Amino acid sequence: MHPSMVIPRFSDRPLDVVGIGNAIVDVLVQADDAFLDAHSLSKGNMALVDEAQAEALYSISGPGLETSGGSAANTLVGLAQLGGKAGFIGRVKNDQLGSIFSHDIRSVGARFETPPASDGPSTARCLILVTPDAQRTMCTYLGASVQLDPEDLDLSMVRQAKVLYLEGYLWDSPAAKKAFIAAAQVCRDSGGQVALSLSDGFCVDRHRDSFLELVDSHVDLLFANDSEITSLYKSVSFEAALEEVKGRCKVAALTRSEHGSVVLAGDQRWDIPAYKLGNVVDTTGAGDLYAGGFLHGYTQGTTLETCGQIGSICAGQVITQLGPRSQVSLPELVAKHLN
Repeated sequence: MHPSMVIPRFSDRPLDVVGIGNAIVDVLVQADDAFLDAHSLSKGNMALVDEAQAEALYSISGPGLETSGGSAANTLVGLAQLGGKAGFIGRVKNDQLGSIFSHDIRSVGARFETPPASDGPSTARCLILVTPDAQRTMCTYLGASVQLDPEDLDLSMVRQAKVLYLEGYLWDSPAAKKAFIAAAQVCRDSGGQVALSLSDGFCVDRHRDSFLELVDSHVDLLFANDSEITSLYKSVSFEAALEEVKGRCKVAALTRSEHGSVVLAGDQRWDIPAYKLGNVVDTTGAGDLYAGGFLHGYTQGTTLETCGQIGSICAGQVITQLGPRSQVSLPELVAKHLN
């Protein structure tokens, strides 16, 4: 077996993965195209809204499923559902939605100890409108989540992690950017590894130069989809982007929706198929659950090919239901479908 096919053994640590990201309450609502048209919402896109707009849209939407959300939080919950030991760092306010977020993420076994803010913007929320074609249209109010700064960091938790997982969405906040760098340095100094999710193509466009520096200087594992990785390197194709990222970090896990994913490590490449486990209902959280499954395998010392397969199975399941929380046992699902 090629040595790069097996993950290096981590020293014994209390936590597998600690994530830093936007602490958002997702409100998933089924809607039709007429609702999107009536409110000038572009199907399949994410729009940032202010608090007043968020309240207005929430009040006229149908009944919704409320759950702790945000990209990194979804990843950590998926990892915890698989049996991994997860921690999350993010800011909420001491309000109703903040209580919902805190209770929900802790209920799956993830550690969440960031003190809620007593003043300032309210807890972030994302109204996710899911149309019958399974497309998701997101209206996001970032609120308290982007107020995260280095003082919010529980560095003791970071030191206990095998992997620190950073959410690219938070790169829009200068204070959060400082928190990222501080946490990444502490993690690597204590023998852990750093993972980054690029999160969104538009986010990459806004911060390309600093993302490139972050990947080259601090990142061991990179997660991105095909549009994000091609945007990062301004590549003419996905294959060209693969050549650009090769060797810049230990591992790159790059997803391609129904075409599966590609995992790179040094001169090694694994093409992982997508797992079709049912009809597509809602694509919310597919990339997040892929990362959660991959990181679970990674921190347990499996091969990189197996990591990609676990991620693909988790993503294949979550798109068959409404919302980013698996409604079936992920360990049982993985055991059933893993080659």
